[in-house]
Amino acid sequence: MNDQQRQLRVGLAQVDTRVGDLAGNAELVRTWTAKASAAGAHLVVFPEMTLTGYPAEDLVLRESFARASERALVDLATALAGDGLGNVAVVVGYLAHTEGSGPAPIDHPDIDDDRPGDANPRRGAPRNAAALLYAGQVVTRYYKRHLPNYGVFDEARYFVPGNELSIVRLHGVDVALTICEDLWVEGGPCGVAGQAGVDLVVSPNASPYERAKDDLRLPLVRRRAAEARAPIAYCNQVGGQDELVFDGDSLVVGADGGLVARAPQFVEHLLTVDLTVDPAVNPGRTEGRIGPMTVTRHVLSDEPVAPFEARPNSIAEPLTDCEEVWRALVMGLRDFIDKNGMKSVVLGMSGGIDSALVAALAVDALGADRVHGVGLPSKWSSEHSLSDAQDSANRLGMHYSVVPIAPMVDAYHGSVELTGVAAENLQARVRGTLLMGLSNQHGHLLLATSNKSEVAVGYSTLYGDAAGGFAPIKDVPKTLVWNLARWRNEYARSRGETEPIPENSIDKPPSAELAPGQQDSDSLPSYEELDAVIADYVDRDLGMAELLERGHDADVVARVLRLVDAAEFKRRQSAPGTKISLKAFGRDRRLPISNRWRESLPSVREGAAQ
Repeated sequence: MNDQQRQLRVGLAQVDTRVGDLAGNAELVRTWTAKASAAGAHLVVFPEMTLTGYPAEDLVLRESFARASERALVDLATALAGDGLGNVAVVVGYLAHTEGSGPAPIDHPDIDDDRPGDANPRRGAPRNAAALLYAGQVVTRYYKRHLPNYGVFDEARYFVPGNELSIVRLHGVDVALTICEDLWVEGGPCGVAGQAGVDLVVSPNASPYERAKDDLRLPLVRRRAAEARAPIAYCNQVGGQDELVFDGDSLVVGADGGLVARAPQFVEHLLTVDLTVDPAVNPGRTEGRIGPMTVTRHVLSDEPVAPFEARPNSIAEPLTDCEEVWRALVMGLRDFIDKNGMKSVVLGMSGGIDSALVAALAVDALGADRVHGVGLPSKWSSEHSLSDAQDSANRLGMHYSVVPIAPMVDAYHGSVELTGVAAENLQARVRGTLLMGLSNQHGHLLLATSNKSEVAVGYSTLYGDAAGGFAPIKDVPKTLVWNLARWRNEYARSRGETEPIPENSIDKPPSAELAPGQQDSDSLPSYEELDAVIADYVDRDLGMAELLERGHDADVVARVLRLVDAAEFKRRQSAPGTKISLKAFGRDRRLPISNRWRESLPSVREGAAQ
């Protein structure tokens, strides 16, 4: 190491926060900062909006919450110093409240909007912010520059963008602060940092999981590192928050684009990395106005840390697709139950693949003693449905009971005449009513077992099998349900454990068993065809002409689109479920229920494929 080079040990603390729990989240920062200090870290980075949790949604519009976040930040700096951790620089995300107005203004508490003459009361602007804490002080604050307003993000609704780039010199290393979306924009804060001259860019993130998203992050961070001409430390949140789940996958990329270190997915983890930087590589250190931003510099210490022997950096192996999805679903379910203070779950067990998969997910997430399955056979239920449900429960070691519904269904029919679909759906609604009753009686949360394919085309019964407080596989297409079941069994076999899902539940033709000999294929295209159309129409928003150009059968497309469009009112009433796809129903995809627009088959003159 030459005389110009500087060393720094950086910790990335990917932690699982709780929205609104300012005290608990601050305690989390103190605990993990202590771990980072024990590991010899000089700087530790926490995820985006760590103090408030993310996304806080309309909570950010409450001035009491915003003010409490500001106070919690200052108190945290004091507490860290009191813990003997004042010599560790801590970057932590929080909700800021600054003077001015923005897209989501906050009323000042001393002014009543209804009073005459107060047409323009003083307002405060919410900011998605990160601060660097050191020696008991809030050294600097950075306000997120680029506010995502697509997919699950509504940040332009809530926040005012920042226009300052904060750079802090720590032990002779110039560290620039950015936040999440700032990395996704070419020529944004990383480009400004490259022009200003820095040695390291840190990026707190709350980047929600979707399939294969980890494959996008590394190339993205490499591009921004090239722009910044400096290493980038990317720290991502982990854990579930309502429909969203965050996978961690924190990483550090060198100025040359090389992957220096990477954290595992779906676990809280402290990733430490030893960096050696040479300030002489970027000799021009400027401040003031650069493009759209103003660069400010703060000097904490010019003196470098004493030379130390660098440790080997760890690079976690990426998960396979099925294991990644499984861990996302388990974490999403576990955190929804635990963060809402629920003690246990209940679900209907039909012997089919969907309920068997949800049961296995629930046991993996919560433990067998917190999962209660109920068999609800009707007169149309096959013998294998009962035996497969019992087999599934036995394999998992969960609670299981049977409540025959035929007498109850007969009682309904004795009072009112129902035929056809109405009679079939009555069975599902009796089951839903019984399961909700057991939920109320014992304090279990009812899990809905519908998959994305069924939710898309409305192949579920309102207040029947669609009933529930959480739907773990709501964003999982049927074809993926089978793949996950096979993967979970193979995973168990590789570990010498009992396969949790009966082979018969995987292999038999899917059926709701609401009529004699009924199968899903009586009402729907094959699930391979159905899922392919749903992926293009729902996830990618392709229109009829584009769907045909991609080779989908015209009759199947017309039929599926008609079903999807007609089921919007059902989806609006469905339970939340963990998002894993490019576009999930609910937060991601928002369409009007009352809607006359319908895709139609294009004519030959419009260039349709024949």
